Amino acid sequence: MIKTSLIKTAGIVALLTCATSAAAQDDNQLVINGDLEMITEVPTQDYIGGIKTAYSGWRYRNSDMQAMQLDDFENPASLAVDEGMASWTNVDGSEGKSCASCHEDLAASMSGVRAVYPKWNEDAGAVMTLASQINNCRTEQMGAEAWKYDGTEMTGMEAVISLQSRGMPVNVAVDGPAHDTWLKGEEMYYTRYGQLELSCANCHEDNADNYIRADHLSQGQINGFPAFRLKTGGLVQVQNRFKGCIRDTRAETFSAGSEEFVALELYVASRGNGLSVEAPSVRP
Repeated sequence: MIKTSLIKTAGIVALLTCATSAAAQDDNQLVINGDLEMITEVPTQDYIGGIKTAYSGWRYRNSDMQAMQLDDFENPASLAVDEGMASWTNVDGSEGKSCASCHEDLAASMSGVRAVYPKWNEDAGAVMTLASQINNCRTEQMGAEAWKYDGTEMTGMEAVISLQSRGMPVNVAVDGPAHDTWLKGEEMYYTRYGQLELSCANCHEDNADNYIRADHLSQGQINGFPAFRLKTGGLVQVQNRFKGCIRDTRAETFSAGSEEFVALELYVASRGNGLSVEAPSVRP
């Protein structure tokens, strides 16, 4: 049964159409290439408020879109992954090094890496995302220029590194020296932005599984990023999506790689602790 509801925010009325719950379909199983089963539903940790169960964004997609992620030959992100693999062995910078020069075999050295990022970096004295760690390696180890934080090269490299952790549970640490950054991300998640005065939670917590225009709102879990977006026809990084979401509130957005978005990425990643790394996924 289809129902509608009106939500008034800052004097603006948004029409939300609710559909039958995708998250309630317990028979939804994501098994990639016929043998790698993903965890798409998991109880949230005690430190997460607002939701008791975390659902992968895959659970909210229609069957045609889900099918694209079931087989790597059908996944439109495969080209970006191939480019990332080429970058792994590409020598760049004044030191005459590639990623492989230090880390050698991609599958062995990067296994499990994506599952624990963002994480505290003692040398930097700050939480670092996978993208900021990649750029640190490029500038400090390779003597190469940093890539654009959410550019094509960076997103492809993130995808190929993330692929080595596919199927492993997200396990980002939120305690210890990372906790202050996590608290900033939590505050940001519930802060209303823009002329529409909307927070991340308004869409992805209060209205997960509802429709806003033609968009089926998920919980906004990021275990599938980088993700191939059918809307834009390309692979996108999670902070690229953060920028788009804040722009949609009609606010001036933060920059990819900013302290604000690093904190937000840490917090949002922690909301999906226990879900499988799916990257690269397919999203609308």
